[in-house]
Amino acid sequence: MAKQQFQAESKRLLDMMINSIYTHREIFLRELISNASDAIDKRHFKSLTDASLVPEEGFEIHLAADEDARTLTISDNGIGMTKEELEHNLGTIAQSGSLAFKQENQTDDTDIIGQFGVGFYASFMVASHVKVVSKACGSEQAYVWESDGADGYTIEPGEKDSYGTDIILTIKPDPEGEDEDTYSEFLQTYRLAGLVRKYSDYIRYPIKMQMPHSQEKPKPEDAPEDYKPEYETVYTEDTLNSMIPLWKKAKKDITQDEYDEFYRSKFMDYMKPLRTIHFHNEGLTASYDALLYIPSQPPFDYYSKDFSKGLSLYTSGVMIMEKCADLLPDYFGFVRGLVDSSDLSLNISREMLQHDRQLKAIAISLEKKIRSELLKMQKDEREEYIKFWNAFGYSIKAGAYANYGADKEKLRDLMMFYSAKNEKLITLKEYREAMPEDQEEIYYAAGSSTDALSKLPQAEMVRKHDYDILYLTADIDEFIISQLESQDNKKFRSITAGDLNLSSEEEKKEAEEKSTANRAMFDAMKEALDGKVKDVRVSSRLVSDPVCLTSEGNLSIEMERVLNNVPNNGNHFSAEKILEINASHPIFEKLIRLYTSDPDKLKTYAKLLYDQAMLIAGMPVEDPAAFTQAMCDLMAE
Repeated sequence: MAKQQFQAESKRLLDMMINSIYTHREIFLRELISNASDAIDKRHFKSLTDASLVPEEGFEIHLAADEDARTLTISDNGIGMTKEELEHNLGTIAQSGSLAFKQENQTDDTDIIGQFGVGFYASFMVASHVKVVSKACGSEQAYVWESDGADGYTIEPGEKDSYGTDIILTIKPDPEGEDEDTYSEFLQTYRLAGLVRKYSDYIRYPIKMQMPHSQEKPKPEDAPEDYKPEYETVYTEDTLNSMIPLWKKAKKDITQDEYDEFYRSKFMDYMKPLRTIHFHNEGLTASYDALLYIPSQPPFDYYSKDFSKGLSLYTSGVMIMEKCADLLPDYFGFVRGLVDSSDLSLNISREMLQHDRQLKAIAISLEKKIRSELLKMQKDEREEYIKFWNAFGYSIKAGAYANYGADKEKLRDLMMFYSAKNEKLITLKEYREAMPEDQEEIYYAAGSSTDALSKLPQAEMVRKHDYDILYLTADIDEFIISQLESQDNKKFRSITAGDLNLSSEEEKKEAEEKSTANRAMFDAMKEALDGKVKDVRVSSRLVSDPVCLTSEGNLSIEMERVLNNVPNNGNHFSAEKILEINASHPIFEKLIRLYTSDPDKLKTYAKLLYDQAMLIAGMPVEDPAAFTQAMCDLMAE
């Protein structure tokens, strides 16, 4: 029979199908198995009204590899194709017989996978020749479709004993001089079995193949005493796929051990997940099943640029994307799991999803579900939530800060900070609800550790009023608080910045009068510090400590430390620092005496007090040697 040309234009189009649409050639097997499953679905649908169409052996898909002949055969006992259907479905690129079947029979109940008609041509990524032998149900005659690729195809009568389709791929020869990307791997049984488990494990029909197994030979009757067992390779027909997805089962029929085992085997984590989220969602735009896990600990590369987030994406049990990043926002990137939906719109191949409203709708729904589950854990299982927060809290914080705080309100209630009064992590809402009626602001302190923050001189005044302080110990914390601005109409206030409004009017007036009266002295101290501080003044916030540093403006002292510690940062940041002196401390009277009696020593004291305040604030001393020498000189007097 004369060779016919493909109807869909030319070699260039088929070359694009083969070389551009799919990024991994191994998915050819997934495409052909999905087509085989569709063919069986069609026969099964027809058998509901014609019992004679039910095969005696049951519905099955078979794989057979012949390394000597370099052929791989994918067989099904599905509905088969007539000569006209072979011509129509395989002779026209992007013609979907499955889609036409759904439309003709007006059924959405049959969960047919392939509906665009391109997957078959993935065969040519690995095959130099493709032969299709098919016999349609109810037909006496089988037909053979053959093609070497874009040059065209032939269709001739053939022989086949049973209904269904055999696809015989002649696998390409391995490239010369290359150690990787060989084609022979697609003739190896264990490689093929692995691809079935990876992509087609949940196809509803058994996928079978002859698999080699090592078996001990029977021990001879006359075997000597030192006889060592001998083994031989035997072949058995094994079912390669599990067929029933765990996420398709009812939750009541699944134990937590089954959930945990699936997680460990699927995601290669030796730890049990912290939480399992399994649900079905019915939506106007898209319906889907989801099985999600919150790990107990971050992957080793989670906070690195090498980590790639995403959920496995399935359609009707067939994996179409191993990691679909679009299903998760970055701040929930720690979530692992999968989504299975038959409603997704597929562009040309199953790998290339249209970013349409269905996918976006699923992503929005997943985000809401994850957030609600975390809030539920926070409320009902606080210890478990603390474990989660310690593992992934930074991811939530980074999400609240990213994009100028666009998602801060979504994440506000999830965040936790250390409470000085309660000595544990609490939420912002819990802090707000526990505030005394006379407390006007939410107080916080930012630094390297809770222990260091508890020793801040500025904290004593807040504790004196029995107000709680939030200790912010992560580098990002103060930046987040500045974006959140307030909690239930109560603004956040750093205990090291600005006026805390905790002193009485009389105390404020007294501090202001002493600052004014000693302005010349403070100016001399400021001059001695050579631009390191914006001002020196009497403090209204210190109780027993002699000195502290505070700041004015948007940049705090802790922010200065964080920003200047950023690697490869070419800029230098400096907060507007205020050196505050406690007028009730003996050091204040000492400074007054030095101003009149020994101005040079006053300068030394100013530098010492500044360095001490820097150390208390968790900041490095600019000249440790000079600081040490000054201390020694003072002690030697």
